[in-house]
Amino acid sequence: MSQPEQSTVKQSRLGKQPVPVPQGVEVAIEGESVRVKGPKGTLEQAIPTGISLDRDDDLLRVSISDGSVEKISMYQGLLRSLVSNMVVGVSKGYSRSLDLHGVGYRAELKGRDLLLNVGLSHQVRYPLPDTVDAKVETLDEGGTKRPRIHLSSCNKALLGQAAARIRSFRPPEPYKGKGIRYTGEQLRMKAGKAGGKGK
Repeated sequence: MSQPEQSTVKQSRLGKQPVPVPQGVEVAIEGESVRVKGPKGTLEQAIPTGISLDRDDDLLRVSISDGSVEKISMYQGLLRSLVSNMVVGVSKGYSRSLDLHGVGYRAELKGRDLLLNVGLSHQVRYPLPDTVDAKVETLDEGGTKRPRIHLSSCNKALLGQAAARIRSFRPPEPYKGKGIRYTGEQLRMKAGKAGGKGK
């Protein structure tokens, strides 16, 4: 009796690593999608063609089910990363903070809208995405008060997009550093023009 043909597809080194499922997190694998629910929220993700996702006790395993799909190992690693982010997001959540640098810069929340005064001719109104929450803190550094925006979400990708969008309203300029920047972001400052000609 002939032996079944072995798949020549190389599995992703990251993709074949199991994803632990902590207590309090529910995972439902339904056809071509997976839904993960936890104390921080619920997320859903499509499963790419040629990839299978299975639960083994408290572990989720991503494997290749169709070796005929080109670059399938790439999708295996991608799905493993996405599922891992989902599990962490619904159990612990993600957070990102932004600092406003500039005289008169202010931020406040009105319902689900973030209102920004960042030196423009108009006030910026940014509606927060459904799964992203925010709060505004006022820092006092040596008598100088500065707003800090804290964002949190179970959706890592959406959180990153929201933070990037807020930063884009007034990106930090490289001469005086005014603008909106991520907390802890290091700017490469530029020297201003010389005040006069050298002798």
